[in-house]
Amino acid sequence: MTTILDPTDERVPVRRSLTPRPEAITGVVGLLNISKPRGEVLIAQLETRLRERLPNVEFRHYAKPTFTKPAPTDLRRKIAEECGFVIEALAD
Repeated sequence: MTTILDPTDERVPVRRSLTPRPEAITGVVGLLNISKPRGEVLIAQLETRLRERLPNVEFRHYAKPTFTKPAPTDLRRKIAEECGFVIEALAD
């Protein structure tokens, strides 16, 4: 059994389970920059390495307007519609 901790509020823990993982990564992968300093550098390096391992996968870039708030609903909806996978990356 895997335990997932949610750092946003420990007063009332929420029980969560892992989503079943696919056997292979195919289609479109979204790379979400949360807009912290140097996030674009991390995303670029990540994409370079992933392209080496996943040459048939399409990568699309997205960015939150600010790291201090959750991604806007429209951005989350767009990513969900366009991508089968998403990687959210931050840096400092």
